[in-house]
Amino acid sequence: MSQNYTHIYFIGIGGIGMSAIARYYKFKGCAVSGYDRTPSELTAELEQEGIGVHYEDAPERIPADTEHTLVVYTPAIPEELNELRTVRERGYRCIKRSQMLGEITRGQKCLAVAGTHGKTTTSTLIAHILTESGKGCSAFLGGISKNYGTNLLVSRTPTVVAEADEFDRSFLQLHPAIAVITAMDADHLDIYGTLENVQAAFRAFAGQVSDTLILKYGLPVSAHDTPARIHTYHYNDQRADYHAENLRMDALGHYSFDLHHPGGVLADIRVGTLGWVNVENSVAAAAVCLCHGVDEAAIRKAIGSFQGARRRLDEHVNRPGLTYIDDYAHHPAELATALSSLREMFPGRKITAVFQPHLYTRTRDFAPEFARALSGADKLILLDIYPAREEPIPGVDAGIIYRDVTAPEKVLLKKEELLDYLSREALDVLVTFGAGNIDRYVEPIRKMLEKRA
Repeated sequence: MSQNYTHIYFIGIGGIGMSAIARYYKFKGCAVSGYDRTPSELTAELEQEGIGVHYEDAPERIPADTEHTLVVYTPAIPEELNELRTVRERGYRCIKRSQMLGEITRGQKCLAVAGTHGKTTTSTLIAHILTESGKGCSAFLGGISKNYGTNLLVSRTPTVVAEADEFDRSFLQLHPAIAVITAMDADHLDIYGTLENVQAAFRAFAGQVSDTLILKYGLPVSAHDTPARIHTYHYNDQRADYHAENLRMDALGHYSFDLHHPGGVLADIRVGTLGWVNVENSVAAAAVCLCHGVDEAAIRKAIGSFQGARRRLDEHVNRPGLTYIDDYAHHPAELATALSSLREMFPGRKITAVFQPHLYTRTRDFAPEFARALSGADKLILLDIYPAREEPIPGVDAGIIYRDVTAPEKVLLKKEELLDYLSREALDVLVTFGAGNIDRYVEPIRKMLEKRA
């Protein structure tokens, strides 16, 4: 499809998945440009790489050559956007991001990671293991790898690592040889309606895996759902085919473990990233890489040198008496897992959590679950909802979470008040959570905390 086009134009180019594909086609020699609603660190990087980005809804900025311009758009873009309406009216070939990723992976060996949480870290770790081991891969990641400073890796090896996103059923464009399913929680109910529909979509994805499915132990997928052979994995459940044993943790929250797998035991793996949740992600990534034929010693070494993905239990300050971690968690299950990991890493310390809810629909659908998860903090600082693609819903605001939070301390703030508030707080372990624009506050918070004695 894309080989007939000299210009690829992206509507929503600043998204994490869109920007990786934009970078890929720039690498391939195409002219690449696009629109996004707001400037960000990521769009600034794209511009530095020679990709034209503009921030006003301006149809006149779209390349005029309809025959040789392919338009890629994200479903997060509102239908009424003038640029989207214009390209459809003028007869440009328009495809969704997920279709483009499906086309890129076709004809290559695809290793995909799906799941309602954990997929970014797991896919980034798989890509790191393959790169470090010399096996090689291209990778389209849902976050910025801290080892490589990018969400795209390119290689001549015909292996592609892809994050398989369930939003808008995007992952059904992929046909992986090896895939992971990390979790099948209720999410994106504005699209799916019910948990049963979410699970049905994951089973449909499983049906498109040809060789091996690495399945989190206990998930409702069976041999009837997939032609692939199923291997299970878990953090520490010994019934799973792949699991961690002999877990031990150092003073700063890094674990070491022995990996029990069908071929034996891979001993003394030290996890480069924090928390028990990253032990589980490491088990899943190691399972994929063992199935792909990577050497055991190379897997052990790469897990140890993995620095994680930006905004995934991301260490910014970690010294005795003061720790600051930032995390992308925006679903109740992710929040509960992250807080549980922090509680285990830092026993007896006061955890202050800042949370920016993401989407009115998600807040409405999961308000009690959010309140329960966030009650795991010692103090909660709750910000206003980040709307992203949505219009406000009457009666839905951060207050519907706040009222049911049972943490010992809680406060409701506007995000503009956050820095000043934190500057006056005695902090021990601080964590910021959310998928909205809370990431803009990470660097100012880090700088402020580093000045503290």
